[in-house]
Amino acid sequence: MHHPPRDLPDLPGFAGFERIATPAVVLNGAVMRTNIERMQGLAAGQVALHPHIKTHKSIDLARRQIAAGAAGVTASRATEARHFIAAGIPVVTIAYPIIDAAIATDLLKLASHHEVCLRFVIDSPNGVAALAQASRETGLKGQAFIEVDVGLKRCGVDPVGDEALTLARLLAAEGIDFVGLLSHAGHSYGAAGAAEIADIAAAERGLLLGLHDRLTKAGFAPSQLSVGSTPTALCNAGFEGLTELRPGNYIFLDLTAVRLGIARRSDLALAVVASVISANERYAIIDAGSKTLSSDIGPHGTGAGTGFGEAWLADGRGPLRVEKLSEEHGFLDCAGVRLDIGTKLLILPNHACPVANLASQLTELVEGKAMRISVDA
Repeated sequence: MHHPPRDLPDLPGFAGFERIATPAVVLNGAVMRTNIERMQGLAAGQVALHPHIKTHKSIDLARRQIAAGAAGVTASRATEARHFIAAGIPVVTIAYPIIDAAIATDLLKLASHHEVCLRFVIDSPNGVAALAQASRETGLKGQAFIEVDVGLKRCGVDPVGDEALTLARLLAAEGIDFVGLLSHAGHSYGAAGAAEIADIAAAERGLLLGLHDRLTKAGFAPSQLSVGSTPTALCNAGFEGLTELRPGNYIFLDLTAVRLGIARRSDLALAVVASVISANERYAIIDAGSKTLSSDIGPHGTGAGTGFGEAWLADGRGPLRVEKLSEEHGFLDCAGVRLDIGTKLLILPNHACPVANLASQLTELVEGKAMRISVDA
Protein backbone atom coordinates (compact mmCIF):
# COMPACT_ATOMS: atom_id res chain seq x y z
CA MET A 1 0.00 0.00 0.00
CA HIS A 2 1.19 3.49 -0.86
CA HIS A 3 2.15 5.72 2.07
CA PRO A 4 1.92 9.33 0.81
CA PRO A 5 4.34 11.96 2.11
CA ARG A 6 2.78 14.27 4.69
CA ASP A 7 3.09 17.33 2.45
CA LEU A 8 1.26 15.77 -0.51
CA PRO A 9 -1.88 17.94 -1.10
CA ASP A 10 -3.59 15.47 -3.44
CA LEU A 11 -5.49 13.45 -0.87
CA PRO A 12 -9.23 12.96 -0.42
CA GLY A 13 -10.63 14.96 2.48
CA PHE A 14 -13.87 13.73 4.06
CA ALA A 15 -13.33 14.46 7.74
CA GLY A 16 -15.61 12.37 9.93
CA PHE A 17 -16.29 9.64 7.37
CA GLU A 18 -15.14 6.96 9.81
CA ARG A 19 -18.22 7.70 11.96
CA ILE A 20 -20.70 6.98 9.15
CA ALA A 21 -22.64 3.70 9.05
CA THR A 22 -21.68 1.72 5.95
CA PRO A 23 -22.09 1.47 3.07
CA ALA A 24 -22.88 5.13 2.41
CA VAL A 25 -22.32 7.76 -0.25
CA VAL A 26 -20.77 10.86 1.28
CA LEU A 27 -20.17 14.39 0.03
CA ASN A 28 -17.44 16.80 1.05
CA GLY A 29 -19.57 19.93 1.46
CA ALA A 30 -16.71 22.43 1.25
CA VAL A 31 -15.21 20.88 -1.88
CA MET A 32 -18.62 20.62 -3.53
CA ARG A 33 -19.26 24.31 -2.88
CA THR A 34 -15.87 25.16 -4.38
CA ASN A 35 -16.65 23.05 -7.46
CA ILE A 36 -19.99 24.83 -7.93
CA GLU A 37 -18.37 28.25 -7.60
CA ARG A 38 -15.50 27.35 -9.91
CA MET A 39 -17.79 26.34 -12.79
CA GLN A 40 -20.04 29.32 -12.24
CA GLY A 41 -16.96 31.52 -12.41
CA LEU A 42 -15.92 29.99 -15.74
CA ALA A 43 -19.37 30.65 -17.18
CA ALA A 44 -19.97 34.09 -15.68
CA GLY A 45 -20.35 36.86 -18.24
CA GLN A 46 -19.83 34.45 -21.13
CA VAL A 47 -22.43 31.68 -21.17
CA ALA A 48 -25.51 30.75 -19.15
CA LEU A 49 -24.93 27.71 -16.96
CA HIS A 50 -27.57 24.94 -17.12
CA PRO A 51 -25.97 22.14 -15.07
CA HIS A 52 -26.94 18.57 -15.78
CA ILE A 53 -28.65 17.21 -12.69
CA LYS A 54 -28.38 13.53 -13.67
CA THR A 55 -25.13 13.71 -11.70
CA HIS A 56 -26.86 14.23 -8.34
CA LYS A 57 -30.66 14.01 -8.93
CA SER A 58 -31.16 16.24 -5.89
CA ILE A 59 -33.47 19.26 -5.79
CA ASP A 60 -31.47 20.58 -2.82
CA LEU A 61 -28.22 20.53 -4.80
CA ALA A 62 -29.89 21.95 -7.91
CA ARG A 63 -31.14 24.87 -5.84
CA ARG A 64 -27.60 25.48 -4.60
CA GLN A 65 -26.44 25.62 -8.22
CA ILE A 66 -29.24 28.07 -9.07
CA ALA A 67 -28.39 30.18 -6.01
CA ALA A 68 -24.78 30.33 -7.22
CA GLY A 69 -25.95 31.77 -10.56
CA ALA A 70 -27.08 28.90 -12.80
CA ALA A 71 -29.92 29.87 -15.16
CA GLY A 72 -31.67 26.49 -15.08
CA VAL A 73 -30.95 22.78 -15.13
CA THR A 74 -30.62 20.00 -17.65
CA ALA A 75 -32.22 16.59 -17.17
CA SER A 76 -32.00 13.29 -19.00
CA ARG A 77 -35.24 11.37 -18.91
CA ALA A 78 -38.76 12.68 -18.55
CA THR A 79 -39.21 10.96 -15.18
CA GLU A 80 -36.13 12.79 -13.92
CA ALA A 81 -37.25 16.14 -15.31
CA ARG A 82 -40.67 15.93 -13.63
CA HIS A 83 -39.20 16.32 -10.14
CA PHE A 84 -37.33 19.50 -11.06
CA ILE A 85 -40.27 20.98 -12.94
CA ALA A 86 -42.52 20.33 -9.94
CA ALA A 87 -39.89 21.99 -7.72
CA GLY A 88 -40.21 25.17 -9.80
CA ILE A 89 -36.68 25.27 -11.21
CA PRO A 90 -37.05 28.17 -13.70
CA VAL A 91 -35.71 26.46 -16.83
CA VAL A 92 -35.57 22.71 -17.43
CA THR A 93 -33.96 21.30 -20.56
CA ILE A 94 -34.47 17.61 -21.36
CA ALA A 95 -31.29 16.71 -23.22
CA TYR A 96 -32.66 13.42 -24.48
CA PRO A 97 -34.70 12.98 -27.66
CA ILE A 98 -38.42 12.85 -26.82
CA ILE A 99 -40.34 10.77 -29.38
CA ASP A 100 -43.49 9.98 -27.37
CA ALA A 101 -46.30 12.54 -27.72
CA ALA A 102 -47.97 11.42 -24.48
CA ILE A 103 -44.79 12.10 -22.51
CA ALA A 104 -44.35 15.49 -24.15
CA THR A 105 -47.99 16.36 -23.42
CA ASP A 106 -47.64 15.47 -19.75
CA LEU A 107 -44.47 17.50 -19.39
CA LEU A 108 -45.91 20.57 -21.14
CA LYS A 109 -48.92 20.56 -18.82
CA LEU A 110 -46.73 20.16 -15.74
CA ALA A 111 -44.35 22.93 -16.82
CA SER A 112 -47.24 25.29 -17.54
CA HIS A 113 -48.75 24.61 -14.12
CA HIS A 114 -45.47 25.40 -12.36
CA GLU A 115 -44.56 28.30 -14.69
CA VAL A 116 -41.36 26.58 -15.77
CA CYS A 117 -39.73 27.12 -19.15
CA LEU A 118 -39.45 23.62 -20.63
CA ARG A 119 -37.11 22.88 -23.53
CA PHE A 120 -37.02 19.66 -25.53
CA VAL A 121 -34.33 18.11 -27.73
CA ILE A 122 -35.03 16.42 -31.05
CA ASP A 123 -32.84 14.82 -33.70
CA SER A 124 -35.45 13.18 -35.96
CA PRO A 125 -38.84 13.87 -37.59
CA ASN A 126 -40.31 11.53 -34.94
CA GLY A 127 -39.41 14.05 -32.28
CA VAL A 128 -40.97 16.91 -34.23
CA ALA A 129 -44.16 14.90 -34.67
CA ALA A 130 -44.34 14.13 -30.93
CA LEU A 131 -43.91 17.78 -29.96
CA ALA A 132 -46.41 18.90 -32.59
CA GLN A 133 -49.07 16.51 -31.33
CA ALA A 134 -48.41 17.56 -27.73
CA SER A 135 -48.73 21.21 -28.70
CA ARG A 136 -52.06 20.58 -30.46
CA GLU A 137 -53.44 18.63 -27.50
CA THR A 138 -52.40 21.17 -24.87
CA GLY A 139 -52.53 24.44 -26.76
CA LEU A 140 -49.06 25.12 -25.38
CA LYS A 141 -46.10 26.10 -27.53
CA GLY A 142 -43.15 23.77 -27.33
CA GLN A 143 -39.52 24.83 -27.50
CA ALA A 144 -36.95 22.63 -29.20
CA PHE A 145 -33.21 22.29 -29.64
CA ILE A 146 -31.83 20.26 -32.51
CA GLU A 147 -29.14 17.97 -31.13
CA VAL A 148 -25.90 17.87 -33.09
CA ASP A 149 -23.43 14.98 -33.10
CA VAL A 150 -19.98 16.53 -32.64
CA GLY A 151 -18.06 13.26 -32.40
CA LEU A 152 -19.56 10.96 -29.77
CA LYS A 153 -21.70 9.11 -32.36
CA ARG A 154 -24.60 8.70 -29.95
CA CYS A 155 -27.51 11.05 -30.65
CA GLY A 156 -27.67 14.08 -32.91
CA VAL A 157 -27.64 15.13 -36.55
CA ASP A 158 -24.57 15.33 -38.76
CA PRO A 159 -23.28 18.92 -38.41
CA VAL A 160 -22.20 19.08 -42.05
CA GLY A 161 -25.26 17.33 -43.50
CA ASP A 162 -28.74 18.60 -44.32
CA GLU A 163 -30.68 16.93 -41.49
CA ALA A 164 -30.72 20.08 -39.36
CA LEU A 165 -32.19 22.12 -42.21
CA THR A 166 -34.90 19.51 -42.74
CA LEU A 167 -35.76 19.45 -39.04
CA ALA A 168 -35.77 23.25 -38.82
CA ARG A 169 -38.30 23.38 -41.67
CA LEU A 170 -40.49 20.77 -39.96
CA LEU A 171 -40.36 22.68 -36.66
CA ALA A 172 -41.36 25.90 -38.44
CA ALA A 173 -44.22 24.17 -40.24
CA GLU A 174 -45.59 22.90 -36.93
CA GLY A 175 -45.21 26.22 -35.14
CA ILE A 176 -42.66 24.86 -32.67
CA ASP A 177 -40.14 27.37 -31.39
CA PHE A 178 -36.71 26.35 -32.70
CA VAL A 179 -34.51 27.81 -29.96
CA GLY A 180 -31.09 26.49 -30.84
CA LEU A 181 -28.48 23.81 -31.34
CA LEU A 182 -27.29 21.51 -28.57
CA SER A 183 -24.31 19.14 -28.39
CA HIS A 184 -22.45 16.89 -25.97
CA ALA A 185 -18.76 16.20 -26.59
CA GLY A 186 -18.79 13.06 -24.46
CA HIS A 187 -15.90 11.61 -26.44
CA SER A 188 -13.71 14.03 -24.47
CA TYR A 189 -13.80 11.47 -21.64
CA GLY A 190 -11.62 9.26 -23.80
CA ALA A 191 -9.00 11.97 -24.37
CA ALA A 192 -5.35 11.58 -23.41
CA GLY A 193 -5.26 14.81 -21.41
CA ALA A 194 -6.18 18.48 -21.13
CA ALA A 195 -4.64 19.56 -24.46
CA GLU A 196 -6.65 16.99 -26.41
CA ILE A 197 -9.80 17.95 -24.50
CA ALA A 198 -9.26 21.59 -25.47
CA ASP A 199 -8.96 20.52 -29.11
CA ILE A 200 -12.26 18.61 -28.83
CA ALA A 201 -13.91 21.68 -27.27
CA ALA A 202 -12.63 23.87 -30.09
CA ALA A 203 -13.88 21.41 -32.71
CA GLU A 204 -17.30 21.25 -31.04
CA ARG A 205 -17.60 25.02 -31.03
CA GLY A 206 -16.51 25.24 -34.68
CA LEU A 207 -19.06 22.64 -35.80
CA LEU A 208 -21.92 24.39 -34.00
CA LEU A 209 -20.97 27.81 -35.32
CA GLY A 210 -20.68 26.45 -38.86
CA LEU A 211 -24.10 24.80 -38.73
CA HIS A 212 -25.61 27.89 -37.12
CA ASP A 213 -24.28 29.99 -39.99
CA ARG A 214 -25.85 27.67 -42.58
CA LEU A 215 -29.19 27.71 -40.76
CA THR A 216 -29.11 31.51 -40.53
CA LYS A 217 -28.47 31.81 -44.25
CA ALA A 218 -31.41 29.48 -44.87
CA GLY A 219 -33.71 31.86 -42.99
CA PHE A 220 -33.67 30.36 -39.50
CA ALA A 221 -32.48 32.17 -36.40
CA PRO A 222 -31.76 29.78 -33.53
CA SER A 223 -30.63 31.98 -30.66
CA GLN A 224 -28.99 29.39 -28.40
CA LEU A 225 -25.83 27.36 -28.92
CA SER A 226 -25.59 24.93 -26.01
CA VAL A 227 -22.60 22.71 -25.22
CA GLY A 228 -22.02 20.42 -22.33
CA SER A 229 -19.45 18.12 -20.75
CA THR A 230 -17.34 18.64 -17.67
CA PRO A 231 -13.99 18.01 -19.40
CA THR A 232 -14.62 20.47 -22.25
CA ALA A 233 -16.01 23.05 -19.81
CA LEU A 234 -12.94 22.89 -17.57
CA CYS A 235 -10.55 22.78 -20.53
CA ASN A 236 -12.55 25.05 -22.79
CA ALA A 237 -11.00 26.68 -25.81
CA GLY A 238 -13.12 29.81 -25.39
CA PHE A 239 -16.88 30.32 -25.44
CA GLU A 240 -17.16 33.00 -28.12
CA GLY A 241 -20.36 32.53 -30.08
CA LEU A 242 -21.77 30.01 -27.60
CA THR A 243 -24.60 30.87 -25.21
CA GLU A 244 -25.00 27.94 -22.83
CA LEU A 245 -22.95 25.43 -20.88
CA ARG A 246 -24.39 22.17 -19.52
CA PRO A 247 -21.75 20.22 -17.54
CA GLY A 248 -22.92 17.86 -14.81
CA ASN A 249 -20.12 15.87 -13.22
CA TYR A 250 -18.21 18.98 -12.12
CA ILE A 251 -20.17 19.28 -8.88
CA PHE A 252 -18.58 16.03 -7.60
CA LEU A 253 -15.78 15.02 -10.01
CA ASP A 254 -14.27 11.53 -9.74
CA LEU A 255 -11.27 9.37 -10.64
CA THR A 256 -12.05 9.82 -14.34
CA ALA A 257 -11.36 13.54 -13.92
CA VAL A 258 -8.14 12.67 -12.11
CA ARG A 259 -7.14 10.30 -14.93
CA LEU A 260 -7.81 13.05 -17.48
CA GLY A 261 -5.63 15.48 -15.55
CA ILE A 262 -8.43 17.98 -14.96
CA ALA A 263 -8.75 17.39 -11.21
CA ARG A 264 -6.84 16.23 -8.16
CA ARG A 265 -8.12 13.79 -5.59
CA SER A 266 -8.54 16.72 -3.23
CA ASP A 267 -11.05 18.18 -5.73
CA LEU A 268 -13.37 15.17 -5.48
CA ALA A 269 -16.56 15.83 -3.54
CA LEU A 270 -18.18 12.38 -3.61
CA ALA A 271 -16.97 9.10 -2.14
CA VAL A 272 -18.30 5.86 -0.71
CA VAL A 273 -17.66 4.83 2.89
CA ALA A 274 -17.26 1.07 3.33
CA SER A 275 -16.19 -1.34 6.05
CA VAL A 276 -13.93 -4.36 5.85
CA ILE A 277 -16.26 -7.28 6.67
CA SER A 278 -13.97 -10.21 5.83
CA ALA A 279 -10.41 -10.94 4.76
CA ASN A 280 -8.30 -13.70 3.24
CA GLU A 281 -4.76 -14.07 1.97
CA ARG A 282 -5.60 -12.23 -1.27
CA TYR A 283 -8.40 -9.77 -0.60
CA ALA A 284 -9.99 -7.58 2.01
CA ILE A 285 -13.73 -7.76 1.44
CA ILE A 286 -15.80 -4.58 1.89
CA ASP A 287 -19.55 -4.06 2.20
CA ALA A 288 -19.82 -1.98 -0.98
CA GLY A 289 -20.33 -3.84 -4.25
CA SER A 290 -21.81 -3.01 -7.63
CA LYS A 291 -25.11 -1.94 -6.04
CA THR A 292 -23.24 0.87 -4.30
CA LEU A 293 -20.13 1.64 -6.35
CA SER A 294 -21.70 0.66 -9.70
CA SER A 295 -19.72 -1.42 -12.17
CA ASP A 296 -18.96 1.60 -14.35
CA ILE A 297 -15.30 1.89 -15.30
CA GLY A 298 -15.81 5.45 -16.57
CA PRO A 299 -18.15 7.62 -18.66
CA HIS A 300 -18.92 6.18 -22.09
CA GLY A 301 -16.90 3.04 -21.27
CA THR A 302 -13.60 4.82 -20.68
CA GLY A 303 -11.12 3.79 -18.00
CA ALA A 304 -10.72 0.08 -18.79
CA GLY A 305 -8.18 -1.69 -16.59
CA THR A 306 -8.34 0.82 -13.74
CA GLY A 307 -10.44 -1.26 -11.35
CA PHE A 308 -13.57 0.01 -9.65
CA GLY A 309 -12.20 2.69 -7.40
CA GLU A 310 -9.52 3.53 -4.85
CA ALA A 311 -9.70 2.85 -1.11
CA TRP A 312 -8.12 5.19 1.44
CA LEU A 313 -7.78 4.87 5.19
CA ALA A 314 -8.79 7.62 7.62
CA ASP A 315 -5.12 8.35 8.37
CA GLY A 316 -4.44 9.13 4.69
CA ARG A 317 -2.81 5.84 3.74
CA GLY A 318 -3.67 4.49 0.32
CA PRO A 319 -4.69 3.87 -2.27
CA LEU A 320 -5.78 0.26 -2.42
CA ARG A 321 -7.39 -0.84 -5.64
CA VAL A 322 -10.97 -2.12 -5.73
CA GLU A 323 -10.17 -4.99 -8.04
CA LYS A 324 -13.57 -6.58 -8.57
CA LEU A 325 -17.17 -6.44 -7.39
CA SER A 326 -20.13 -8.66 -6.71
CA GLU A 327 -23.50 -7.12 -5.92
CA GLU A 328 -22.92 -6.40 -2.22
CA HIS A 329 -19.17 -7.03 -1.88
CA GLY A 330 -16.04 -5.30 -3.07
CA PHE A 331 -12.65 -7.02 -3.35
CA LEU A 332 -9.67 -4.90 -2.30
CA ASP A 333 -6.30 -5.91 -3.67
CA CYS A 334 -4.29 -5.84 -0.44
CA ALA A 335 -1.69 -8.60 -0.79
CA GLY A 336 0.89 -8.01 1.95
CA VAL A 337 -1.31 -5.48 3.78
CA ARG A 338 -3.39 -6.40 6.82
CA LEU A 339 -6.70 -4.63 7.35
CA ASP A 340 -8.60 -5.46 10.50
CA ILE A 341 -12.23 -6.47 10.29
CA GLY A 342 -14.32 -3.36 10.89
CA THR A 343 -11.78 -0.97 9.36
CA LYS A 344 -13.60 1.86 7.59
CA LEU A 345 -12.36 3.03 4.21
CA LEU A 346 -13.11 5.88 1.86
CA ILE A 347 -13.65 4.70 -1.73
CA LEU A 348 -13.16 7.16 -4.59
CA PRO A 349 -15.25 5.92 -7.53
CA ASN A 350 -14.39 5.92 -11.22
CA HIS A 351 -17.63 7.68 -12.13
CA ALA A 352 -19.60 9.68 -9.58
CA CYS A 353 -22.88 9.92 -11.55
CA PRO A 354 -23.99 6.25 -11.40
CA VAL A 355 -22.91 6.04 -7.75
CA ALA A 356 -25.23 8.92 -6.84
CA ASN A 357 -27.93 7.36 -9.01
CA LEU A 358 -27.80 4.12 -7.01
CA ALA A 359 -28.00 5.90 -3.65
CA SER A 360 -31.28 6.47 -1.84
CA GLN A 361 -29.69 9.40 -0.01
CA LEU A 362 -26.41 11.28 0.18
CA THR A 363 -24.64 12.29 3.38
CA GLU A 364 -22.94 15.67 3.31
CA LEU A 365 -19.97 16.15 5.61
CA VAL A 366 -19.31 19.73 6.69
CA GLU A 367 -16.64 20.33 9.33
CA GLY A 368 -17.02 16.75 10.51
CA LYS A 369 -20.81 16.97 10.89
CA ALA A 370 -23.18 14.85 8.80
CA MET A 371 -26.31 16.10 7.01
CA ARG A 372 -28.66 14.07 4.86
CA ILE A 373 -29.29 15.16 1.26
CA SER A 374 -32.27 13.61 -0.52
CA VAL A 375 -32.01 12.01 -3.97
CA ASP A 376 -35.29 13.04 -5.55
CA ALA A 377 -35.27 11.63 -9.08
